[in-house]
Amino acid sequence: MSSRLQAILWVRPRLRILNQLLLPHRREYVEINDCRAGHHAIASMQTRGAPAIAIVAALSLAAELCGLEFSSAAAAQAHIRQQLAYLSTSRPTAVNLFDAVRRLNKVVDAAAADGADVCAAYVQAAEAMLAADIADNRAIGTHGARYIAETAGASSIKLLTHCNTGALATAGHGTALGIARTLHELNVLSHVYFTETRPYNQGARLTAFELLEEHIPSTLVCDSAVSALLQSDPGIQAIVVGADRVAANGDTANKIGTYQLAITAHHHNRLFIVAAPSTSIDLDMPSGKQIEIEQRDPSEILVQSGFTQSSVATGSLEPASVQVAPVETRAWNPSFDVTPAALISAIITEKGVITKQPNSSKFDLKAALS
Repeated sequence: MSSRLQAILWVRPRLRILNQLLLPHRREYVEINDCRAGHHAIASMQTRGAPAIAIVAALSLAAELCGLEFSSAAAAQAHIRQQLAYLSTSRPTAVNLFDAVRRLNKVVDAAAADGADVCAAYVQAAEAMLAADIADNRAIGTHGARYIAETAGASSIKLLTHCNTGALATAGHGTALGIARTLHELNVLSHVYFTETRPYNQGARLTAFELLEEHIPSTLVCDSAVSALLQSDPGIQAIVVGADRVAANGDTANKIGTYQLAITAHHHNRLFIVAAPSTSIDLDMPSGKQIEIEQRDPSEILVQSGFTQSSVATGSLEPASVQVAPVETRAWNPSFDVTPAALISAIITEKGVITKQPNSSKFDLKAALS
């Protein structure tokens, strides 16, 4: 079963992305014709999720290049390097973007016949990233489903997940939510609980939308209710999350709130699993202490934004904001936190399941991926 949702539509030379700021109430695709539009889409969170960010960035430049001509290979290479550097400033935490930039720069450096040759090589490489992400996500789903079923020793699986890690956050299928999709395909998934994921509500808006689209039994819970849920339902075998960056020792940066989920999973003796493509693993970063954490606008906490109920009913979608906290309130709004490797049961990539050695609090990801 493939996902019914496609967040990224690419038919050379046209790139369109699903505007996730309007979900779950309207499906509207945005044209991305150049790097400026791609940068805006990523920074404004019209598109989000570490794998999707990298692909949209790569393809936005591909769309731009399809309409340009260069006098020489050197001119094309210089333009591509400049634009990739610009795109890399859109979101600082997701390592997939920087990995894509590094790989694409290598491609254009190797293609030196003329400007057209450089552009063609770049576009082909960007298209290959799109196809590879879908295949990688399917592999993550297969490895993760098998690991959870075997480790939990149960024929009926309940999971809890955080943020949105499905088809909307990737080229298709998803990472953590992709594991849930695969378990559902195998008819062994009985229920998925998912957090609202404050303050941007990616769970309440996007994961809810995906699970309803796929007809997967699911329940939304408040971020602050997870410990009570695990205490009341021992049948929840695992918490499965995605990752924006994984350090070489397994420390994992993910959506804010992930760290506290790992703590409560450990306390309640449940599996805590990170699902991410190997491109999310930064082997040059020794630990999570070096990961840069994006700080977002405090207004995302102080003000609740959405659409009025009446406009949702009519389809007109009138945006509305409600001031929740006093205007003078100060707010701390990191977009991500870092979960220590010691709290993680396993890291699932397209290459397989990675676990720690006995009595070790860290992963050896360099050895695992070599």
